[in-house]
Amino acid sequence: MAERLDVLQGKLRAFVAAREWDQFHNPKNLVMAVAGEAAELMEHFQWLTHEESAHLPAETLAEVELEVADVLLLLLRFCDKVGIDPIAASERKLRLNEDKYPVEKSRGRSTKYTKL
Repeated sequence: MAERLDVLQGKLRAFVAAREWDQFHNPKNLVMAVAGEAAELMEHFQWLTHEESAHLPAETLAEVELEVADVLLLLLRFCDKVGIDPIAASERKLRLNEDKYPVEKSRGRSTKYTKL
């Protein structure tokens, strides 16, 4: 998967370079764009019941997939600009979460780690 992510990031760099968009891709703008696209993703789920959100119609799921792609691509672009390896950062965060949320205290609970 890491290799596929590297390939995707390379394609994204080429896409941006061909359009001369690097001038607009500073960390602030990219983070704001991630937030905006994440909000567009959330919009598809607003007002749905749990059941409805778990069983989206095919047309809605296709739209959601495109929003997920927008979020991922912008997040990858952000990582590229600031020098973050998203795989390494995610693995580190997962290890930290394992310490914050020990199985014996957090299994079946949605309680924040500070309240466990």
